[in-house]
Amino acid sequence: MTHTTPDPDFRPTRRSQRAAAREEARKHSLLHYLGVSLSAAVLMLMLAVAAAVIGVPALVGGSAMTVLTQSMEPRLPPGTLVVIRPTDPEDIRVGDVVTYQIRSGEAAVVSHRVVSKTYENGELTFLTKGDNNPGNDPEPVHAVQIRGTLWYSLPLLGWVNNVLNGPNRVIVLAVVAGGLFVYAAGVFFTWVRGRRRLARAERTEEDPATAM
Repeated sequence: MTHTTPDPDFRPTRRSQRAAAREEARKHSLLHYLGVSLSAAVLMLMLAVAAAVIGVPALVGGSAMTVLTQSMEPRLPPGTLVVIRPTDPEDIRVGDVVTYQIRSGEAAVVSHRVVSKTYENGELTFLTKGDNNPGNDPEPVHAVQIRGTLWYSLPLLGWVNNVLNGPNRVIVLAVVAGGLFVYAAGVFFTWVRGRRRLARAERTEEDPATAM
């Protein structure tokens, strides 16, 4: 009968392998949770931007616009997202920021602060001024030109608004959605693989013979 002497280094080697497998599985699990947290944060940020740019203004019949000039600095620097809501001209007060058509019936608008409110020949008009401008706007603003008053503003999101409302809106949304889907799928499969490794390591620890 042939006798064999157990290799004294065999079990420690197996134990170290199992420990390494468990450690690797735990790392993958940690990466999974970090990935999920990051994905959730990005998704929440995107939803918040969409709500600020599209959802909330739509609820009040307003609109989101982007400040392009320095006339309302420092409060509303270029790139600021301004959300306006319809307001009865009679309710507009001195000190309000109004968005109005530069010329009645045309699309171009500007957002300036009301410095006076008067009736001219029985018609309500407003005198406006950019906070950063040295003087008042040259022409009075008629009620028919008013698009609304400033509701809230968000710095820098105006550039995002320009992208979302530009001709490439569909492409941008598709790329972002596709990127998030691919990232989420990668995180999920990494988590599944890590769980399998951890389960295999635990089975090996319980029954060392399965590792031989």
